[in-house]
Amino acid sequence: MDARNASVAVIGAGDYIGGAIVRKFAAEGFTVFAGRRQGEKLAPLIAAITAQGGRAFGNSLDARKEDEVTAFLKTADAAAPLDICVFNIGANVNFPLVETTERVFRKVWEMACYAGFLTAREAARLMLARGRGNIFFTGATAGLRGGVGYAAFASAKFGLRALAQSAARELGPKNIHVAHLIIDAGVDTAWVRERIREREGEAALAHLDPGRLMRPESVAEAYWQIYQEPRDAWSFEREIRPFAEKW
Repeated sequence: MDARNASVAVIGAGDYIGGAIVRKFAAEGFTVFAGRRQGEKLAPLIAAITAQGGRAFGNSLDARKEDEVTAFLKTADAAAPLDICVFNIGANVNFPLVETTERVFRKVWEMACYAGFLTAREAARLMLARGRGNIFFTGATAGLRGGVGYAAFASAKFGLRALAQSAARELGPKNIHVAHLIIDAGVDTAWVRERIREREGEAALAHLDPGRLMRPESVAEAYWQIYQEPRDAWSFEREIRPFAEKW
């Protein structure tokens, strides 16, 4: 599809990975709709893209609310046919099992799994009507194996991966590419750097190995590469990690 007549919706357009995805697809000529909680935080990103001649719009969005997801995607599709929908909500938390409250477990599941279901379903409804589209999910190592303290996060990411796989098998034959991107590394964000500082001290943060963290821009580039795959060689799942990551 001609990017000049197509839209991209990014649900979970935060300051790092989500923002990088918005910038990448706007730079490639798409009209991009970015959704996140506290949508006013998108103003600098939207202003920067607009100043460079791109087309991007920001919306406040609670992806756990069915009506909000439906309205957000319909708005994007009305502006230009929705060609790509990226679900990028993380909800990464770490608590010992006996300290994981019911509220935490439920909220993480709602954010990282249930919201993915709402996003996929509503995007598919729009894309099936024209017989083409792309639905991409941001996954994590936790979607492949659980870890100590990750009962809530891993179970939600396992669920998201299962959702994505089921959607891919159902929608692929209908010309909708569904892909699940596993990020097997820490991403270079303020939150990750603060966790490193807490665990390892200021010295470790000051001399951080350049191969330890993944740049958000690299994740956005991976999504662009998946989008460009020919129909006779679509991938469902791709793992990405820095060169120094042990796995």
